[in-house]
Amino acid sequence: MPPETAQGPRSRLALLTGVAHDERAALAWSFLYFFSLLCAYGLLRPLREEMGVRHGVANLQWLFSGTFVCMLLAQPLYGALVSRFQRRVFLPVVYGFFIACLLVFYGVFLLDRGMTIAVPAFFIWVSVFNLFVVSVFWSFMSDIFTTDQAKRLYGIIAAGGTCGALAGPLLTAVLVERVGVPQLMLISALLLAGALVAILRLLPWATERRGADRAIGGTVLAGARLVVGSPFLRLIAGLLLLYVTVNTILYYQQAAVVAAAFTDSAARAAYFARIDFAVNALTVVTQIAVTRVLLTRYGVTPLLMLSPLVVATGFAWLAASPTPLLLAGIQVVHRAGNFSLIAPARESLFTRVDRESRYKAKAFIDTAIYRGGDLVNGWVMAGIVAAKMPLGEVAIIGLVVASAWAVLGWRVGRTHDQHLASAGAAATPAPANS
Repeated sequence: MPPETAQGPRSRLALLTGVAHDERAALAWSFLYFFSLLCAYGLLRPLREEMGVRHGVANLQWLFSGTFVCMLLAQPLYGALVSRFQRRVFLPVVYGFFIACLLVFYGVFLLDRGMTIAVPAFFIWVSVFNLFVVSVFWSFMSDIFTTDQAKRLYGIIAAGGTCGALAGPLLTAVLVERVGVPQLMLISALLLAGALVAILRLLPWATERRGADRAIGGTVLAGARLVVGSPFLRLIAGLLLLYVTVNTILYYQQAAVVAAAFTDSAARAAYFARIDFAVNALTVVTQIAVTRVLLTRYGVTPLLMLSPLVVATGFAWLAASPTPLLLAGIQVVHRAGNFSLIAPARESLFTRVDRESRYKAKAFIDTAIYRGGDLVNGWVMAGIVAAKMPLGEVAIIGLVVASAWAVLGWRVGRTHDQHLASAGAAATPAPANS
């Protein structure tokens, strides 16, 4: 029997993992990039949640309103960057800006001055930071990987983010009472610097395989126009709005429960950190065991439907037995399902659109539409809280929204899968005449 060649084991490894030899370096840097990004955010998220409770549950709708206004102001600035500069310029500029902001917050919280303004400002800034940096990350991924690569690699890349999101709140829970809030902001800034290093390593690989790095051009406000003019992008926006509605319902109910249960600021931050740890532990298990298998074998449709169906079941259970522990469980399942199933599926949808849509329309959906949904839902939930609606009745509202979310997920997934099937049939050469 002839000895095995070097190519043989590599081919079997590629079949086992779904990763080709020339994709490994890019996959590793993408994994590190997303790890650094979500670890930086994971450090800050429990602090943001604590700032929201400190500012007052009754005032959360004002924080959502401020976040939406900041998103609208940021959109034309980001659009100008994307239109005029190559990605090797605007990507470092975006992340460099957020690093500078963290250094400013570090100084403010270290001096403990102007906290009346700093507390809501930090909540709003983290809310803007999270959506922008993650949206830009996935725009970059859809720009450098093909649809086939997205199916095989996005689950692994998403797991990198989950590992970072798992490490971030764990670090916060361990360190916040020992070193204080300002030092955590410095650590977060260092992690963002690590993400910048990963970007610089990925850019040459992307240019070599996907063509020259050119400025996208177009108008500064093209994102909104592209979404309005595309039925497919409108479906994606609707999917996100329903997710945001479920998210806001759970967020308000959780904030009210935590405000009643904890009076100490550090204790609240530690509680939110433990919830984040549970979310990300469940997420990484799902990504490793389920995501890639479902995405490569069955396409995006099951991933877009599964989480909403589970959440709808949870809301039905909550309506029958409204308890704080069950509410926390639904929150964990909801967020874990988004990170492990919905996000890889939804982000893979953007591999089929043009570059301008990947960066501008996607950013508009992920930021302005997302926070616009937060704004509307926040005021609605403020009214529900003011009316003192029981948790069981709120759960019925959640059940209706989650069910609609599952139905729309089916429609978006089927639309995407049918498009890919049509594109594949069109690309198949006709058999030669005999």
